[in-house]
Amino acid sequence: MSEEVVIEFEEQIMLLLVQAGAARSAALSALRAAREGQFAAAEQQLTAAKESINGAHQQQTALISLDEGSGKLPVTLILVHAQDHLMNAMLVQDLAGEIIELYRRTAAGGTDA
Repeated sequence: MSEEVVIEFEEQIMLLLVQAGAARSAALSALRAAREGQFAAAEQQLTAAKESINGAHQQQTALISLDEGSGKLPVTLILVHAQDHLMNAMLVQDLAGEIIELYRRTAAGGTDA
């Protein structure tokens, strides 16, 4: 692997980490807003989380294209860490959506709407 490819690989991993971290932070901010009854702000934060997840997926796709399915790129601890961050961010986003809906129903008097 050339030095240029190694640098691009490392940059893609770092961008994946940044996007995944931003998604997780936005999803947690959405939960805090919903807990305070600020549902419009919660929805905005969930949208931001989704956008960051999409960005992380783009970085992940770029990494996959660098590898070309041939195992050319090493599986490093930082790559595994980045993938773990993405997976956790996606889980937090999904759960935040569900919990926000519960907050919304509770605020509306516990209806099943």
